[in-house]
Amino acid sequence: MFFEPPTEEEESAAPSRPELPAWCAPPPDEMGAVIVSGLLLARTPNVVLILPTIEAFSGGCLLNVDIVTRRHTMSPGEYETLQTGLHLPLITGASAGKPLPDNLLRFGVRFADGTKTTTVGQRFDRLRLQQDPPPPPRLTLLIGSFSMRSGPEDDNVSTMRLWLWPLPPPEVFELAAEWPAAGVELTLAQLDGAAIGAGARQAAPYWPEA
Repeated sequence: MFFEPPTEEEESAAPSRPELPAWCAPPPDEMGAVIVSGLLLARTPNVVLILPTIEAFSGGCLLNVDIVTRRHTMSPGEYETLQTGLHLPLITGASAGKPLPDNLLRFGVRFADGTKTTTVGQRFDRLRLQQDPPPPPRLTLLIGSFSMRSGPEDDNVSTMRLWLWPLPPPEVFELAAEWPAAGVELTLAQLDGAAIGAGARQAAPYWPEA
C-alpha cells in the first residue's frame, strides 16, 4: 500500500482545536432570538450594505450584514479589487501605522458613552486565540458565506456576521461602516440596545435538559 493511514502516535500528535471562547463567537448550544431589522446602511451604484437581521444570544449578538455588489459602472479590474475587500479583514487587514487600504471593508460599534470597537486589525487564528476575554466591548468578524442568487454573473451577495460581545447597553448605539473603494463614506446607523437585550432573554438552549 502506497498511502497508509496515520499511526495512533501521529494522530495523537496533531494539535486539537481549542474551544472558541464566548467573547469571539456565539454559543454552540444556544438558539438566538432573531430580530428583523431591514436597516439600510449604504447604497452606491455598485454596492448595497444592509442589516436584515440581528440574532440575540444570552452573552452577545450577531449582526448579519448583507453585502450586495455589481460591476455596473466599474471596469473588470476595479471590480476585482473591490471584491478582494470582502476578504481583506480575514487575511491581512491593516498594517500598524499605515493608512487603511481603500478596498478594506470595515465595521465598528460605538456606544453612547463614546466606547467603541472595530473590526480593523483583526487576525482570526483559532489555535492562538486567548481564552481569557479581552477588555470589552469586542466586535469580531466571523467567516461569512456567499449566497447564490439568479442574475448577471458579476452580481454577488455575501453575508458578514459580526459578533458583538457582550450584549450592548439598553440604549441606542451606533453601527459604523466604511468602504472607500466602493464609494461608501463613513456611515452611522442607530441600533436599539434595549430591543436586543429583550431578544436575548428569549434565547433558548438547543438541549434544555443540559
